[in-house]
Amino acid sequence: MTIRTTVEADLDTILALIENQSVNTVTLDRYREYVAAGYYRHDWTWVVEENGAIQALAIWWGGPDDEYPFSIDGLYYAGDGDGDPVPVWTELIKHGIASRPSGAEPPEYHFFLDSDWEDQPDVVTALEQRSQAGAAAGLTEITDRLRYEWKPEYGLPERSTRLRFAEADDEAFVAVFMQVSQGSLDAATAREIARVGVEASAREELELYKSMPNSDRSWWRLAYDGEGKLIGFAIPSSNAAGPTVGYLGVLPEHRGHRFSDDLLAEITHLQSELGATQVRADTDFGNVPMANSFERQKYRKFAVRRVLSFPES
Repeated sequence: MTIRTTVEADLDTILALIENQSVNTVTLDRYREYVAAGYYRHDWTWVVEENGAIQALAIWWGGPDDEYPFSIDGLYYAGDGDGDPVPVWTELIKHGIASRPSGAEPPEYHFFLDSDWEDQPDVVTALEQRSQAGAAAGLTEITDRLRYEWKPEYGLPERSTRLRFAEADDEAFVAVFMQVSQGSLDAATAREIARVGVEASAREELELYKSMPNSDRSWWRLAYDGEGKLIGFAIPSSNAAGPTVGYLGVLPEHRGHRFSDDLLAEITHLQSELGATQVRADTDFGNVPMANSFERQKYRKFAVRRVLSFPES
């Protein structure tokens, strides 16, 4: 068994495997678009080769300016239908992980599933096989994130009358990120804090949202009540797939008053004013307050994102 990165001559085989999408994120259109934009690269795509033939394929995703990929977008198997893909997928994942520099942010494996995926036996089987491979490579932590979307036909939520919104510099946002991270119900936030600490995590978040494609730093807002007290922040954003809610948070001492509704409404209005025809967002399955906020603010659940990651150290 030989593991290597792909080359241009592998393209026909890659495209043939991608056509069998299964639970993989990659589609033919996405692959072509993301290769052109730099989200997929040959040196971030690995195959297992047996006797000169490609047996399995792993496609990793990363930002156009990144030095190494962050997450797995697809695992494919071209072996005999009676063969077991799990061992070769495990080796592919391990190889991708080993290619990353020591101390780099731990990688993840993302699945985008229909809300009723558990009622689809073929999806359950495909997900289980890939999850086994991920777990064998160390990605044993499972986080399910509910996916919500807003469209103009759903109607705009009522804009806040109890908060005012203002722009602020980067250091102000680092400070509020640090405060909001206390007691956060977001699993990814907890993992990052455990890995690098509160301030470093906040600065990483700052750089992440500043680097988002088709986004503008001028959209970011801090939120204050009528007495001038800082309540939280709202960051409309965008990624390669389109407009997103981005990032919002309420300071710990102001939680329990549904201020997330005000922040979410402000983001939705700002995105609408920018011409968005769809705004999407994820929240962890266990973050019930945020899920309830989406429901109240005219967002609708349309899918589930499952994330496999390394456990907190």
